Amino acid sequence: EEMLKWATVPLIVQANAGLPQTDGSQTSYNATAEEYASYIEQMAEMGVSIFGGCCGTTPDFIRSMIARLSGKQPRKRQPVYYSAVCSGQKSLILDARTTVIGERINPTGKKKLKEALRSSDFDYVIGEALVQEEHGADILDVNVGLPELDEAAVLTRAVQEIQAISHLPLQIDSADVTALEAALRIYNGKPIINSVNGKEESLCAVLPLVKKYGAAVVALTLDERGIPERAEERVAIAKRICNKAQEYGILKTDIFIDCLALSLSSNQALGMETIRAIRMIKEQLGLKTVLGVSNISFGLPARDVINSTYLAAALGAGLDLPILNPLSDDYKRVISAFRVIRNEDKNAENYILSQPQSTEGIISKPVKDADNATTLIEAIIQGRKKQSALLTEELLQSKEPLDIINSYFVPALNEVGRRFDSGEMFLPQMIASAEAVQCGFDTLREKVPESTMEKGKIVLATVKGDIHDIGKNIVRMLLKNYGYQVIDLGRDVPPQQIVDTVREQQVPLVGLSALMTTTIKSMAETITALKTAGLDCQVMVGGAVLNPEYAKMVGADYYAADAMESARIAAKVFEQ
Repeated sequence: EEMLKWATVPLIVQANAGLPQTDGSQTSYNATAEEYASYIEQMAEMGVSIFGGCCGTTPDFIRSMIARLSGKQPRKRQPVYYSAVCSGQKSLILDARTTVIGERINPTGKKKLKEALRSSDFDYVIGEALVQEEHGADILDVNVGLPELDEAAVLTRAVQEIQAISHLPLQIDSADVTALEAALRIYNGKPIINSVNGKEESLCAVLPLVKKYGAAVVALTLDERGIPERAEERVAIAKRICNKAQEYGILKTDIFIDCLALSLSSNQALGMETIRAIRMIKEQLGLKTVLGVSNISFGLPARDVINSTYLAAALGAGLDLPILNPLSDDYKRVISAFRVIRNEDKNAENYILSQPQSTEGIISKPVKDADNATTLIEAIIQGRKKQSALLTEELLQSKEPLDIINSYFVPALNEVGRRFDSGEMFLPQMIASAEAVQCGFDTLREKVPESTMEKGKIVLATVKGDIHDIGKNIVRMLLKNYGYQVIDLGRDVPPQQIVDTVREQQVPLVGLSALMTTTIKSMAETITALKTAGLDCQVMVGGAVLNPEYAKMVGADYYAADAMESARIAAKVFEQ
């Protein structure tokens, strides 16, 4: 019930008729129509408003459910609205604390990033993402705008590559509406769009995308007349954008106003007008504010001093989401101190931990470059494919291929597995690490015969009647990266084909996958066929519908809850 108050869309339940049961020849379900309807009634009282039936349900289930719900009205809910964004793995509630948007993935003034984008070196882009995350960024701005590039294609690729290794939400930054929509279509989660402005053309082009893709949006306080000098005029533009956005059904909690920091070297008076505009936006409109802080010092010496001082002033006026370089020690000190002052950092715990033992002579540390050399194990864990290949090639000058596999590839993947098990890493990061190892393996294969690197044979298959193979493919990639020879028979594989392959290839381990409850029967038949044939092999099973009890029920030797567990099972089998 606590969760329901946060939901802003109807909740739907379309469940199986309980848990599937199989005796090897048929599958049944353990809930009656009346039991099913009784649970539906409880869910309706909690606030679920749309119901149906899935595997195992019959017209009797639907009739019983309708009878239970007859005369009831959907429970009225009063959702709590809040400002938030998310990636595929992490949600970020922006009301909770001052939120830092990392600015470094933007080619403006960055020679190395420009070169990387022109040469499709996304390993460098990944490095910029990782180093900002490491230094405390909460959100990453992603801008790849170079006139000679196909921005839609490059921005889409950049978003995909970054989301494969970082769990941080992204701010998709482009003036090209086509590029914005291309990136929004493949983004996992709820991003920020940067940006819309008060021009009618911009409002009509960008706001429909914000609504369609459920994003938040940065609104710039400029229009056809340019950037107003006075704070009152900027606030008026913000009101107009906000009203137009609400006409599209966009919530105020998803509108972030950028009052625009302009260089002090051209007009010093405008610096305080921006601060005043931020304060007025907070007081009059109650909207979140965002600001590219570094613009203020353009053309001046000792820019870090100006920037950090201005950041402190803007935060005091109500700035919520500063866009800045999270690697700057000056910025970090201001943010850390402000979180204490604003009571975000309880008991100043993080502030105290961040302080050196002595504060005498504090100087800014040099900024780490995104392409700095790292160890092979670190590169694999970070999912850096190009770096993994280069470091593998370097190691080949002094080490044997099997030594590289056992001393670098396997320990790195084991650490990825540990982090995956503990919830520190998620499936996209694990896949990125596996792909990095694959790049290392490709480098090894260019130098030595493939057969000298393989530990043993494993057959993988999705069982007869099941066409889902995403999970199996992830397992295949991971097992290959551990050095096993994987024979992937694909999906919808008949039992006899698996039996024949195991016999011909003398395979000691078989991995079977099923995603549908209706194909558990086929899994049981396959295992029975392997045993009847008298083959000396063991079987591990996995898939969304499987659990340890079902694994035992179908006669499997092992249950693999995820890809990392399949690698651990393989290690057990081949060590026997």
